[in-house]
Amino acid sequence: MLDFICYPMGALVRLLYNAVSVLDSKVFSAYSISIILSTIIFKFIVMPLTLKQTRSMKKMQEMGPQIKELQEKYGKDPQTMQRKQMELYKEANYNPASGCLPLLIQMPILISFFYVLQQPVKFIFQDQAFYDSINKSFLWIKDLGFAENFIFDGNLINGLSMGMSLPFVGAAFPILAAITGISTYLTSKMSMSGQPVMNEQQMASQKTMTVMMPIMIFVMSLNFPSGLGLYWVISNVFQLVQQYVIMHSSKKSAEELK
Repeated sequence: MLDFICYPMGALVRLLYNAVSVLDSKVFSAYSISIILSTIIFKFIVMPLTLKQTRSMKKMQEMGPQIKELQEKYGKDPQTMQRKQMELYKEANYNPASGCLPLLIQMPILISFFYVLQQPVKFIFQDQAFYDSINKSFLWIKDLGFAENFIFDGNLINGLSMGMSLPFVGAAFPILAAITGISTYLTSKMSMSGQPVMNEQQMASQKTMTVMMPIMIFVMSLNFPSGLGLYWVISNVFQLVQQYVIMHSSKKSAEELK
């Protein structure tokens, strides 16, 4: 369904791969470098949307004390509290949907790139034999086309190194998968800090999601090709830096944060 987006993305990854092929090595393969560079490029492409989303979070964070005051004053009268809250938003020239819309727009792009890296032969190389022949290593990972805990025993079946995969631990501690989980937790935690003041039930649900999402990403990373894990980590690190810079920048006027 998203093939019309995936093919241009795959073409860019292939272009980058060809450009950095001279840098190919056992430590950083040209394939791993092309994944890192393309991830950064796509993050820059959606940056206007993520900036708008993060600035919306910051604005909401700044209104937190006022919202909390309204909740304490009108907590037993939900209708009045909602009306007063909407008046506060209008006064501050803030649109509650401004933080959700950018996320909805950029999701197809992020999902499409996920598909590109999940099916590199289809979207990037269009040649199974060529894909099988290239170096796909990255630091301790022998092949980004396989799950991180895949064990290569040296036997060749149909030209591919085959082996056995041990659940959760593999041949060693799954470092990349662990980093995907940790970075997901940090981005979720930082995003949560910019959420409006919530009641106890909402806070409990949010905290549960903040813990469960990293665990889910960690488990998924153990089974998906390592290239996807690399993409996820680079994307999260980029987002963390971006959010930190904006959320900790000097306070600006509401007019500047529109």
